[in-house]
Amino acid sequence: MRPAGGGSDAPATHVLVLATLDAQPRRARLGRTRREASPEPPPTPVSTGRATVISAATPLASPAAARRWLADAGESQLTADLSVLNRALHAFALIAADPYLPQVGRGHLLVARVGYGDGEEVAYGRWSEARELLAPRTSQRRAQVLQPQARLAAVMGGREPLLAGETLALRARADLEAGRIREAALQVWVALDATLAELGGDPAADALAERLEELSEQRDAVADAAQAALAGELDQPRRTAVEFTLDRIEAALRARALGGASAPPRS
Repeated sequence: MRPAGGGSDAPATHVLVLATLDAQPRRARLGRTRREASPEPPPTPVSTGRATVISAATPLASPAAARRWLADAGESQLTADLSVLNRALHAFALIAADPYLPQVGRGHLLVARVGYGDGEEVAYGRWSEARELLAPRTSQRRAQVLQPQARLAAVMGGREPLLAGETLALRARADLEAGRIREAALQVWVALDATLAELGGDPAADALAERLEELSEQRDAVADAAQAALAGELDQPRRTAVEFTLDRIEAALRARALGGASAPPRS
């Protein structure tokens, strides 16, 4: 894999190795008499995938350097590697015109490892030495855990509608975190207008008035960033405007979900 837009002459930054690990076959079951109660069928074994992201840009100089690198490698390295994998998955989804092909987040991983090895090993997803990264635990108050469940019940029960702005903001966040700044700018532009229209007619609009005013003030900056995105990459001020506006859209949507909580002081 080469840098996006770098051309075929650019040096490779990573090698991505994908493999499918077959599930164990189900054991044959003995026949049963007609009078036996039907047992609950066992779960169907499923295949799993393994993705190995190999850095081609910075080879390790010696076994001692490799051990030092492994001692320091952690979640930040995993995050960088996931972005490489998701770049390939996003490209494949576009090429295959498959809108249902998902990308991978930290919570989707069955096992995450960082390690090092020689060329023959890593080409087959193996290593000389590796260690497993345990997913970081986050402590949440009970109210924070139950609130999404309560809202899901309200949505599924028809008591609360989902907003188009929520969908658009979520897509914009995925683009932004994947480094697709141009796509994020276009998504935020539409998400902003949808959020202003939907929250403006919401029963909690009065409680959200300050937030809506703040969002309205960002329309010109976001429209400018989106127009610039149609022509090419964004400069830093426009990127900052896109990131800031998406943060405020998400904050307004969270406040609406919580019943129109008052806006925090601006920094």
